[in-house]
Amino acid sequence: MKNKMMALLAGVLTVSVLFTGCQKSGGNSSSGGTSSGGTSSGEKTTVTKEFKPASTVDWYVASSPGGGSDIFTRMITDIMISEGIVDTNFIVTNKTDGGGEVVRNEVAHMSKGDRANNTLLTFNSGCLMPMVENTKNRSSNFKVIAVMAVDKQLLFKTEHTKYADFNEAIEAAKSGASIVIGGSKGDDVATYEALIQEIGVSADNMKYITYDATSDAITAGLGGHVDFVMSKPAAASEYVEAGSLIPVLALSKERFSGNLADAPTLSEIGDYEDVEVPVWRSVVAPASMSDEAVAFWTDALKKVSETEKWQNDYIAKYKLIPEYMDAATATGYISEFEKNFMASKGIQ
Repeated sequence: MKNKMMALLAGVLTVSVLFTGCQKSGGNSSSGGTSSGGTSSGEKTTVTKEFKPASTVDWYVASSPGGGSDIFTRMITDIMISEGIVDTNFIVTNKTDGGGEVVRNEVAHMSKGDRANNTLLTFNSGCLMPMVENTKNRSSNFKVIAVMAVDKQLLFKTEHTKYADFNEAIEAAKSGASIVIGGSKGDDVATYEALIQEIGVSADNMKYITYDATSDAITAGLGGHVDFVMSKPAAASEYVEAGSLIPVLALSKERFSGNLADAPTLSEIGDYEDVEVPVWRSVVAPASMSDEAVAFWTDALKKVSETEKWQNDYIAKYKLIPEYMDAATATGYISEFEKNFMASKGIQ
């Protein structure tokens, strides 16, 4: 599992570089429909019409409030408004029915028109993985607007955790104890599977409980219902500051910084290879969104990625890797990720 996932991510990184290198300058400029009028010579002239968003834009999140995707979305909408990037209001709606598949299907197949041009969906690798495994929906059913950042996970303990560190939990599991990890869907599940394979314990001795969002898994951890919580830095940040969550393992090839720096990598606690499944975070729209609207939104998100607030209050604060890709580059990146993931799972 781990080797397949690492190969998958390496392939995606290669494609990302290729698409970035091939991207034409000016690709983010808005273009629109045309109207024609006569000139003195009788020739027709083309007039560009720019897309302008409606006074209210619907932005959907397929997980519960307080999780990483929710924080990502609300940070972007706040920056768009406070920095004057758009002159509109956003209605952020969290819809978790069917593990998020209901809203993903709804957005993907939205009818052409003003609503489609004013609808956005937060979409990441953790959304794509279960979507292609459990449904017929595919990334090609969306217009990809942009990739904004790359994220990684950690394991945290709480005051209810009876193990001093994760190495102690590994030894307990190998001796027959039952350890429970709580986390979200998609990439968290893939990371868990790679982790137990690398440390050599079974899913019976180190169980995983899937929640609708990381915030739900954190609540379970704080209530003593799971031994460890898997989370990205964004969702865990306030709890780490309060001392409610204590980082015990960096699911990365290197340690995190700041208040997460005490968490060792897997190779530091035993004779193991480090495990990481990087998570890309993106924004998509209905497939019926117009090219003019796509150009507008991808440019707006580029402006967000360049603000100090995004760099300081999101990327730096939550220990992410900045990775803006415009619509064309992001489409190729996600398409290749999907193709490699489906191949690794034997999905046709």
